[in-house]
Amino acid sequence: MNGLFGHSRDVVKERYALRAPVGFVPSRLPGWTDCVVVIHISPAMGAGFSQLQIELSPKGAGRGNTGVNEWLVYMLDGECAANLGGAKRQLAAGAFAFIPPRTDFEFHAGGSPARLLIFEKVCVPLAGQPQAEPLFGHEKDVPGNPFLGQKGALLQILLPDDLRFDMAVNLFTYQPGAALPFVETHIMEHGLLMLRGQGIYRLDADWHPVQAGDVIWMAPYCPQWFAAVGETPAAYIYYKDINRAP
Repeated sequence: MNGLFGHSRDVVKERYALRAPVGFVPSRLPGWTDCVVVIHISPAMGAGFSQLQIELSPKGAGRGNTGVNEWLVYMLDGECAANLGGAKRQLAAGAFAFIPPRTDFEFHAGGSPARLLIFEKVCVPLAGQPQAEPLFGHEKDVPGNPFLGQKGALLQILLPDDLRFDMAVNLFTYQPGAALPFVETHIMEHGLLMLRGQGIYRLDADWHPVQAGDVIWMAPYCPQWFAAVGETPAAYIYYKDINRAP
């Protein structure tokens, strides 16, 4: 029983954090109404970005301006209408949208609950590169390629891999028994949400069982490795900072 005698799977350390949904505590954000906001990861934890989950009620809505930040919004469940600086789309589960800095945004649930995942960071412009425009897509239209030859580990890159973008958000799907081919240790930090299945995650020198709904933050140079276990595929969505000098 989670919580019995203070038990929790949550771990928050200097170089990584693992958070289980049972420990999530709702917050409120200006501009968002009729919704539940959970701030998974933030600079208060030591991260250089924020990761949020917003559950909209059937009448839920959010509006505002991104300011100096850029966003990647991924639809976890349900549907909602999005207006990003005048670019309008209807978003369903699996859809995503990139919102540049200083962009007005509106999200409205379509009469039924909807759940959004948001990655947010301060945009770092690059001289000689144009600012990226609002971008919409859907995961079903993004090919999955074997990661470093691992046929059981397919990587989908949601945003264009070019210098206009200083963030990447990818989907990783593992067949049962598939794993990262080596322990990664790199300058990029990660924010991650387990979407499906379960597995084992190495974080720094520790090992943790993880499952759908779990959240992980990994600081730069935190050793990391994942293997899918069980009888069904495991999948997660993750953020990393890219394409800028350290």
